[in-house]
Amino acid sequence: MASAYTGNIAQQLLINPISEGADRLCILSHAATPSMASWLLKTYEEQELEGISVELIVTFGEDQAIPSVLENYHNGFKELQKAFRQGPGTVNSFSCSYNTGRAIPKRNSYIWLCGETPVKAFSCSYDFTQQSILRNGSGSITDSNPTSAYSRFEKAVDDSIYCDNSEVEEYVVITETPMPVMADLPENDKNLIKLSLVTERTGEPGTKSGLNWGQRARRNPNEAYIPLPRKIALSGFFPLNKQHFLVVTDDHHALQLRVEQQNDKAITTPASNAQLGEYFRNRLGLANGAQVTRADLEAYGRSDVSFYKIDDEQYYMDFSVAGGRRRRNG
Repeated sequence: MASAYTGNIAQQLLINPISEGADRLCILSHAATPSMASWLLKTYEEQELEGISVELIVTFGEDQAIPSVLENYHNGFKELQKAFRQGPGTVNSFSCSYNTGRAIPKRNSYIWLCGETPVKAFSCSYDFTQQSILRNGSGSITDSNPTSAYSRFEKAVDDSIYCDNSEVEEYVVITETPMPVMADLPENDKNLIKLSLVTERTGEPGTKSGLNWGQRARRNPNEAYIPLPRKIALSGFFPLNKQHFLVVTDDHHALQLRVEQQNDKAITTPASNAQLGEYFRNRLGLANGAQVTRADLEAYGRSDVSFYKIDDEQYYMDFSVAGGRRRRNG
């Protein structure tokens, strides 16, 4: 029976059933992104919702004889599954599998269980992506029989392989995402910006902000953010409203980032504010927790960082010295 839903789709599909006792979410989705999974797990943390298990199966298109996954997304899913693997001390858990068996109809399923008992299920047009769930205002949701829906999920489990399985590439094609060659990009490329890591007033990193955000009492000294000028925050280049985006770096790391703080002034790593600071200190050859100075940046050869937008949930971040030789535009 179709339901006329209004309001926040994410709230309806991914959060409301928890208040009714549900604690396990099983998802069959035609398309999915690690940024959506990262956003959901962080939302549970911020709303103090614990003991939730999220089990995702990416079903792909019905016309795909051999499933194909972008390498960046594949690595993002593996990182999340590693970080949120169910076990002792785990607050919430996450797993991601790829369907490698019979094609599953494109209609997506979100099935909630209380323990082992199916209690709520939705059939809908919303893929498990931020673009679909958080930004798309149109779509359809239908209530499904929870027992029947979960039975379909269990059959899909039998035809699926975990994203971190050592044999996954025998069943799924991992497709490389072309990364831009920064030196070849025109200076006015609309998908490219540079953000300064030093303040305009002093020419130094902030003493208790930016890369030195954590340099205060009772804080992790590695905590850091990339300063985001207001004009760029308002430009639409980065997603706002605490949406996550996957960044692949020039030295082949994958980071989940988001824009936050008052006036959207900071780009952070939501899993831990210290993660970004650790990354930059490692690139600069500094010890964990060290104060970052202008002299450190000059010794490295760069005081800004470049972002290239691949799509709405995927970016390339360049902190190479060669990449810093281009004109700053942020």
